[in-house]
Amino acid sequence: MVKVSEQNGPAEPARRAGGSGKAAPGAAADLTRKEDEIVEERANLRALAVYEVIRREGVEELKRPMASLWWSGIAAGLSIGFSIVGEGLLHAHLPDAPWRGLVESLGYSIGFLIVILGRYQLFTEITLTAVLPVLAEPSRGSFAALMRIWVVVLAANLVGTALFGAALASGLFLPQEAQEGILGVSRHLAEIGSGSAFWRGILGGWLVATVVWLLPSAEQARFAVILLLTALISALELSHVISGSVELFVLLFVGELGIGAVLSILLPLLAGNIVGGSALFALLAYGQVKEEMSDPEPGEPSLAREGAGS
Repeated sequence: MVKVSEQNGPAEPARRAGGSGKAAPGAAADLTRKEDEIVEERANLRALAVYEVIRREGVEELKRPMASLWWSGIAAGLSIGFSIVGEGLLHAHLPDAPWRGLVESLGYSIGFLIVILGRYQLFTEITLTAVLPVLAEPSRGSFAALMRIWVVVLAANLVGTALFGAALASGLFLPQEAQEGILGVSRHLAEIGSGSAFWRGILGGWLVATVVWLLPSAEQARFAVILLLTALISALELSHVISGSVELFVLLFVGELGIGAVLSILLPLLAGNIVGGSALFALLAYGQVKEEMSDPEPGEPSLAREGAGS
């Protein structure tokens, strides 16, 4: 879709491109070749280059075997549970002050750091990654591949969060004080209605998609990007379907919620995250680079060429 060699914004000096010995207007003429390479490495990625990084990742994800998606999805569901543990621990140990919610939101980022840096399959993350190659090469086959990865990863994530929620509800793994903090955080989510869950889910899905979009440019700041943006989900009392399912499953297994109440919050959360991460963010990300795209060159990952989902 885009040549990788063209992903950096600043052009090379004319002495390298044309051999004239003169630098381009406004460019430093006395840079060595190595210094010039360092400048290009540190130049900001254009939006088209960021899009291409994520699109290629999406092509690779759509080609993964179902078993790989399944086990990676379960690992993500189990790992995201540490967001609730981290937030619950801070909730239990911090004083009941107006700033407590802001500080405990940092604990919410723990599960996301594990999942994203560990390269596990998280449903709300692939609502952007897997959608971009399908938007670029729409077909019945690519859409079927997208539905396949969505269904498998979502089911696997929920199996993982149900197992983690059951473990937390058992009271066998954490001290009583931590248990009470986790229940306090979980009850807060259960208090929102279906309508609020949907609208908050839209912004929550948008923020997770924003994390995915920023990571190719983040380099050494990847940790900070994930930490701050996912903590913002909790600080603003937004919603995320996978982490939220841990909280709802905890309340289900301790007997405070029925399955109907769980679904009445979980399904609107799911719909909101899909709208925020796919229908809005992915379409806007694709729209801003569509006119700059070219046909894929030989050797570039392509859905049509490599048969995603086959």
